[in-house]
Amino acid sequence: MAKRVFEVWKGSNKFILGGRLIFGPDARSLIVTLLLIIVPVIIFCVFVVRHLRHEFSPDNAGYAILVVAIIFTIYVLVLLFLTSARDPGIIPRNLHPPEEEFRYDSSVSVEVGGRQTPSLQFPRTKEVMVNGIPVRVKYCDTCMLYRPPRCSHCSICNNCVERFDHHCPWVGQCIGLRNYRYFFMFVSSSTLLCIYVFSISALYIKVLMDDYHSTVWKAMKESPASVILMAYSFISLWFVGGLTGFHLYLIGTNQTTYENFRYRADSRINVYNRGCFDNFLEVFCTKVKPSRNNFRAFVEEEVQQRPTLPSTQETDVEDSVGDPRSKVEDDLDIGEDILKISQRRNVEEIDEDICSRGSNAPPHNTSEVDLALSSDHRAPTIRSDTRHSSWGRRSGSWEIAPDILANSTVTESRAFTTPKEPYQ
Repeated sequence: MAKRVFEVWKGSNKFILGGRLIFGPDARSLIVTLLLIIVPVIIFCVFVVRHLRHEFSPDNAGYAILVVAIIFTIYVLVLLFLTSARDPGIIPRNLHPPEEEFRYDSSVSVEVGGRQTPSLQFPRTKEVMVNGIPVRVKYCDTCMLYRPPRCSHCSICNNCVERFDHHCPWVGQCIGLRNYRYFFMFVSSSTLLCIYVFSISALYIKVLMDDYHSTVWKAMKESPASVILMAYSFISLWFVGGLTGFHLYLIGTNQTTYENFRYRADSRINVYNRGCFDNFLEVFCTKVKPSRNNFRAFVEEEVQQRPTLPSTQETDVEDSVGDPRSKVEDDLDIGEDILKISQRRNVEEIDEDICSRGSNAPPHNTSEVDLALSSDHRAPTIRSDTRHSSWGRRSGSWEIAPDILANSTVTESRAFTTPKEPYQ
């Protein structure tokens, strides 16, 4: 039975409703956040607002305080949901490292089959141009891709996230390209809600003082709930209010929390800063990009047909760096100066490897394999396969000529996608 993408997802995320909602691994912290919002509002409505319904003329005007409190709380909870229950900008993983980035380094050689052979080198960083300025991007060993600028790998969610800001335990989700706007609106709205609760509670204390012609202390004794709400709102205001001010600064300078904490000591130029006004427009007035992942799609195995040639031989090229990768099956020119087969015990092992990898070509007998090994004319092709790599299996190795690597074209496959229709 075919599985869906969210069922075989390699990240640490949690999915509900059949993959429609995605949360971080610490999604349980949302329960605490919900209680910190809902419980004070309920106390506020029951012990404060209820007594203010008829304190204003006309009498129904007091109900507006209750309506505003309820609607504003629902608005804050919706923003919390939009922040924590959506894809923050996860970049799909590759099934194998990008082969086009391999380099044939003759300065470093390894001994294969009794002969010193140049080794394949994989660059760990490369430079891309951002607004005319070169920016170095790093290779992610877990996701097997070069991270785009401003992308970082979250160790908690185990995903690479575009425009990674930080991982927020209070919302149980990474904050990135697709949910940063809602995160800021949630924090700023919570700040306004704290100010509202504090103000109305103080107003109720004032009303009690006027009704009973008493002092502040006597009024506070009449409504201890108001005192508790004022203290709670004041403490919360320092947290969410300070966070709101900090992110206003980050938005105005077009920084992320990760960039600010990591590069604050460096005197590097902020290549993303477009001016304060344009920076705010970029965050609040641009369309949210669609998710690169289709979590509800079915996982399809990539099946490709081998070209039918008079004599063909499949080879395994295994990553010597240490990261598991998919097999790359090659039809190579096996000549004296091009390829050399080593560490093969007998011809039957070659035939077993060909059959075990599901080749569509008819099985070779001993004479056909001998003919394949003596052939001097092959069409060099390289294709990718979604099957898992055979780490731990002892098999032969191939020496790949530099001109084959230089002229071959490899298409990257994104995680859980078919080669024909990649998920956007």
